[in-house]
Amino acid sequence: MSKHGKILVAMSGGVDSTVASMMLHDEGYEVLGITMKTWDYSTSGGSKKTTGCCSLDDINDARQMAVDKGFHHMILDIREEFGDSIIDNFVDEYIAGRTPNPCVLCNTHIKWEALLKRADQLDCEHISTGHYANVRLENDRYVISKGLDENKDQSYVLWGLTQESLARTKFPLGGYHKPEIKQMALDEGLTDLVKKSESFEICFVPDNDYRGFLKRRVKDLEEKVKGGNFIDIKGSVIGKHNGYPFYTIGQRKGLGIAMGEPMYVTHINPKSNTVTLGLKEDLQSQSVLVRNVNFGKYSAVTDGFEALSKIRYKDKGSISELHNEEGKIRIDFREKVYGVAPGQSAVFYEGDDLLGGGFICRED
Repeated sequence: MSKHGKILVAMSGGVDSTVASMMLHDEGYEVLGITMKTWDYSTSGGSKKTTGCCSLDDINDARQMAVDKGFHHMILDIREEFGDSIIDNFVDEYIAGRTPNPCVLCNTHIKWEALLKRADQLDCEHISTGHYANVRLENDRYVISKGLDENKDQSYVLWGLTQESLARTKFPLGGYHKPEIKQMALDEGLTDLVKKSESFEICFVPDNDYRGFLKRRVKDLEEKVKGGNFIDIKGSVIGKHNGYPFYTIGQRKGLGIAMGEPMYVTHINPKSNTVTLGLKEDLQSQSVLVRNVNFGKYSAVTDGFEALSKIRYKDKGSISELHNEEGKIRIDFREKVYGVAPGQSAVFYEGDDLLGGGFICRED
């Protein structure tokens, strides 16, 4: 009998989740590996080989790793739930002129829910993933903090997790750097796994062509959104765009318009079918309004609470104040930030601890 009981480990077929499962086994847990099938890759319609996480190759790799290490392994088909919640939202957000954060939604509403449900069925007290983050209990609250490896820290995509979910979650990799994890795999003879390339793409857009995905997913999309105008920040028409869903805030390349100086997408308005172009300084914002806020370290914060806020995954963060505003949080930055994109996540920290986060609202 295992020392710590059974734990359900999400195994994606990559080096991180594989090493996480081995670490937990060495700690004395009875590891049950589970790989979630989220998307039917044969219908993605992309022109390139699928390289997103949890592809068919990854599923097979995860199963083989579990078998080789003597772990029980199962595959959980969640394509229906994933499609309804994640892919539909992804499409709807672009149609609404926003830039979606599918990984945040997937973690919050699909993967953790599916893992916990199956853990209950299998009598597993805990679940685990290969995320680079930490979780601890402090003052009766479960607190997520950044992973030790700043280059791999994934706390940003975990802001939506509930206290109930965190109470049963373990992150074995949070106290390690990526090279250490790779070395552990090499020590176990998993050379091919270490050589395996990592993907930073959206799993259901394996060729990284979200525009092509939208066109395949929405019938007659190009016809529905064609004929719109590029406008400048004063509202003057300066050209024609190819459809507002095919642009993102901060985009500079691929605009198909020459203005004598670099121009950037600064605003997208689906109601008027316009895309606003401006200079880099026109991308600056002093305040950001955030909806659907979930707090972690504290159940709420006082008005004016000082925090380090990030407006995108690779953002280093900026000093800010958090203000309560009619069920939302307004982030007032000490210095202006660039490229605020509605639909993306804004995430706030106190030191290395995750305070919470939410989705950036549209300005109009």
